[in-house]
Amino acid sequence: MDIQTLLNDMFAAALKAADPFHAIPPMLPERPRGRTVVLGAGKASARMAQAVEAAWGPCEGLVIVPHGAALPTQGIELIEASHPVPDIGSETGARRVLEMAQALGPDDLALFLISGGGSSLMALPGEGLTLSDKQSLNRALLASGAPISEMNVLRKHLSAIKGGRLALAAAPARCVTLVISDVPGDDLSLIASGPTVPDESTAADARAIVERAGISLGSAAAAFLNSRAAETPGADDPAFARTEAHVVAAPQASLEAAAAIARANGFTPMILGDAIEGEAREAGRVMAGIARQVRNHGQPGAAPLAIISGGETTVTLRGAPGKGGRCSEFLLGFALAAWDLPGVSALACDTDGRDGSEHNAGVIWTAAQQAKAERRKAFDHLSKNDAYSFFAELDGLVMTGPTHTNVNDFRVILVEAS
Repeated sequence: MDIQTLLNDMFAAALKAADPFHAIPPMLPERPRGRTVVLGAGKASARMAQAVEAAWGPCEGLVIVPHGAALPTQGIELIEASHPVPDIGSETGARRVLEMAQALGPDDLALFLISGGGSSLMALPGEGLTLSDKQSLNRALLASGAPISEMNVLRKHLSAIKGGRLALAAAPARCVTLVISDVPGDDLSLIASGPTVPDESTAADARAIVERAGISLGSAAAAFLNSRAAETPGADDPAFARTEAHVVAAPQASLEAAAAIARANGFTPMILGDAIEGEAREAGRVMAGIARQVRNHGQPGAAPLAIISGGETTVTLRGAPGKGGRCSEFLLGFALAAWDLPGVSALACDTDGRDGSEHNAGVIWTAAQQAKAERRKAFDHLSKNDAYSFFAELDGLVMTGPTHTNVNDFRVILVEAS
């Protein structure tokens, strides 16, 4: 097997391990005497809905998915909305989900299907705020380089549905949430901004993030964030007495599946972690340093070695933005720092099938790409946050289309034996 095929096969194994169709059925609860309503949002929610109906047959419900990511369902309605900046579909869908939850009684079950991307796809502004306010906030957060954990804290406290408020709306019905995790550490309160689980953050925490990130809030958002309405319900709220939540797919399982492919092809796998964060280009430089140590000194492992990691890095925009996302920027930073290393290849992809502003899952860097590349141009593209264009010229884009799952970013570096 050649190196490029091996890298692609490892990514395919990571995606297969995160397929909701196989992960959902064993986690389904017993059906109640009353109604069962399936509600949710996220990049994986269409496939999650299919999995529920494969087990239960046609169901009543509504889930919100990204534009172009709908799948056939038997009874559950799908609404398409925008990511990473919400649109009118995000607001309309969120309002309908909230109303359907509010209509449930004590004999009913609300089955929530939640995955990454839900923060944007299911966006209902707090009272007195508008969709335009939410859109401005999302754009500012994306440009700030703030980690996803901080982004979601701020989103929760400006929302009418996030931070546990959707579970409050469904009470006194029983609520079961099935989650596909895309956040470091699988923190349920951060995945899609935790619409159905208790929230321990405060409005003061959100205000501190605004100040730290240098975000300029509009007057309405600033006023809301200083009001009592901005506080989210904590674990002591009685509405959570009949709620439970379970992670059904997470980044670690995908990393382990890729590791098995590496091992079967003669590479010793080394999983560095599923929660690596930080500035994308700098994380790439760090990974290049590890690859250099492997090549030169056989540490922390001897080649042939597969260095595997997950998590979610961030990109701080510098001036006029180019094309790309955090995976392509990570790999361009890596390539520049590892340019002189022989026998070193890498792949970085978002498991949802879309890396940032374009429609590629990510990018790949092998000897074939380097043979066509110019280091001077690589520096130029990185300075403009334009990693997509750099790799496009080298036939280095990885195209999957929507994968209907989302367990965050997947990165692998192969260091071949000398």
